[in-house]
Parts: sequence; C-alpha cells; structure tokens
Amino acid sequence: MKPFNATWQQGRTSRQAHRDLPAGTFERELGREGFNGPSARLYHRRPPTSWVSVDGPLRPRAFDLNNASASEDPWQGSTILKNAYVQIAIWTMSESMQSLCRDADGDLTIFVHEGHGDFFCDFGHMQVHTGDYIVVPRGTMWRIESSGEVRTLLIEAVGAQIQLPDRGLLGPHAIFDPANLDTPAMNDRFADQQQDDSSWVVKVKKHGEVTSLTYPYNPLDAVGWTGDLAPVRINVRDLLPINSHRYHLPPSVHATFASDRFLISTFVPRPFESDETAIKIPFFHNNEDYDEVLFYHDGDFFSRDHIDAGMMTFHPGGITHGPHPGALARMFEQPDTHTNEVAVMVDARDPLVVCAPEYEIEGYATSWVGAEKK
Repeated sequence: MKPFNATWQQGRTSRQAHRDLPAGTFERELGREGFNGPSARLYHRRPPTSWVSVDGPLRPRAFDLNNASASEDPWQGSTILKNAYVQIAIWTMSESMQSLCRDADGDLTIFVHEGHGDFFCDFGHMQVHTGDYIVVPRGTMWRIESSGEVRTLLIEAVGAQIQLPDRGLLGPHAIFDPANLDTPAMNDRFADQQQDDSSWVVKVKKHGEVTSLTYPYNPLDAVGWTGDLAPVRINVRDLLPINSHRYHLPPSVHATFASDRFLISTFVPRPFESDETAIKIPFFHNNEDYDEVLFYHDGDFFSRDHIDAGMMTFHPGGITHGPHPGALARMFEQPDTHTNEVAVMVDARDPLVVCAPEYEIEGYATSWVGAEKK
C-alpha cells in the first residue's frame, strides 16, 4: 500500500508544523509510525487534554518506583509493563549478586539509575556507573558486584535483538559515535575473580521460567573472545542530542537503541528552541501505533508537573497526550536556555499491560486539569 501522497488544508493552520501557530490555538498531531509516517496537524481552541475525567483502560498512568524492594537477581525484580515483545522492570540490588544470570529469552538493556559497581560476564569485566546503558546479548552470563545499592531499569527484548537505530541521512555518528561503545576487558580484575573455586549457580531464564545450574567453580573462566557480538556500555553523558533552534523536533530523533517492536530513546540536556515562534515544549499528539513509556532519571522534567526522578509515566496509544499546565504556560517563552532532564523512553509497537498497579500514582490521568486556564 502507498500513502495518498497529498497534502490537504482547511481553515486556519500553520504553514510549518510545530511553529507559527494561529493565534489562540493549540496544535495536536495525529500521526502514524511513530512520527515517521503520514500525519495531520489539527489546531484546537482548547488544549486537547482538557478532559475532567478518564474512565477506561486507556487512561494515562504514572508510577513511583523509588520504593521498589530490593531483590537478589533481576528475575525477581518488579515488572512494571510488558507485552509479547518487551518487558520493562525495575530492579534494585542491595549487595553483590551471589549468582550469575543468563537471559535466554532475548537481549537485555540495563540502565543504571543509581549506584556503581563491577560488571562481570563471559566477555570480561567493566566498571558501571550511574547513567550507564549496558546492552547484554541474549545468552550471556553476567553478574554485578557492588559495595552499595544499585537501582536499575531493565528493558528486555523478548525473542529479539537490541541494535543501533538507522540514522538515515544523519549518518552513523549522530547522537553518539559507535566508537564510544565500550566492551568488557579481560583484565586483571576479571582474572582475579576466576580464582574463585567455590560453587556458583547460574539462573537461566527461558520462556519466562528460571532454571538453576550449579557449577563446582566459577563458570566465567574464558581466556579470550573474538567476534562482532558482545555486551556494550555507553553513558548518557556521551549522548549528543540533535537540535533545531527554529523547530521542535519529534522525540523519535533521540533514539538510542532499537529492537523489532520497540524503540529506546534518551532525553538529555539540550538548548531550547530560540526562535520566538517555535514551540518550546513537546507538542500534543496522538501516536496511534505506539504505547509510550518514560522513565525519569535525573533533572527538572519541564513537560510534566509533579514528576520526580525514579518515576515512570505510561501513555497508551489511542489517547492524546502532551504537556502539563505548568509547561503549557511556557509554550513560547522558557525561563532557561537549556532543558535539564535525563529520561529514558520506550515506544512499544504493541499494547503494554500494567503488571505493578501497587506503584501507581493516583490521579495522574486528570493531572492536565486546568490547562485551559493557562
């Protein structure tokens, strides 16, 4: 099938999306394929999220994950949202892992929200710190040692790989140069842990079930590796956001990793749009083909009211979402020159199911009330 390849227009509109809005209007984008397909902009007299109640499964949700309990290994972490292709969980370890893990269901992305430690795996050793992404290929044995608490966000690609997104005309070095992806080293730290002759358990997860394998030695005993498949690490400080001073770019330009049925993006500090007619906040939109999840890591989240680090928002496809009233008041004028936020976004092609309602923040679905008065 081919799109209509036509552009139609009725009434008062802007000649350019996301700027030069007709006076007294609020723009809403109705789009397909995660901002990459056919789209339409509609110009409303009132903010499109000015509902006073939401009743039904599509209500926006927010979760406070700061008090999630610690667990021994990631398979005991708290799954927050999932579908057949991706699982999103929060996992806190309070001490060094006493066993090894192997995910045989799919690639696993570990985002270190707080803490630091030593990451050991089949391929060697890496130090990990707050703000690190670690992409662990399916089937890799690993564990983390730490003298303190480590809080992580886990994003599992069920039955699939996590790879770099296609940057298109931007070229392969946009956002970050692949040379910035660190791989484990078979260094002295890795060799030292091989001297452990005690019994070790490897917990293998397959089809969502865990099988424990007991070894009479430490099975991380490799002496070398070669190939184009290995765990990789990159920190959010190494990400270079794409900007336009005259146009508010869609969130898809901030893609960091991609799988078959979902996208992982990262929002990091960037300059606000300086052109006086460009909107300086996320635009209202209906992203009908994707569910959108945002985990707030650090900073001041300029588009959401009363959202702090360690919280997560969930906006199902099919319902409009956009800036909160406080942000809407700063649509064209921001008090600062830069954003000051770090957040991880997961856009899932398939509907997500809420698995941890106990963490839900009551009243989030009506937190846009009052937008019309701004």
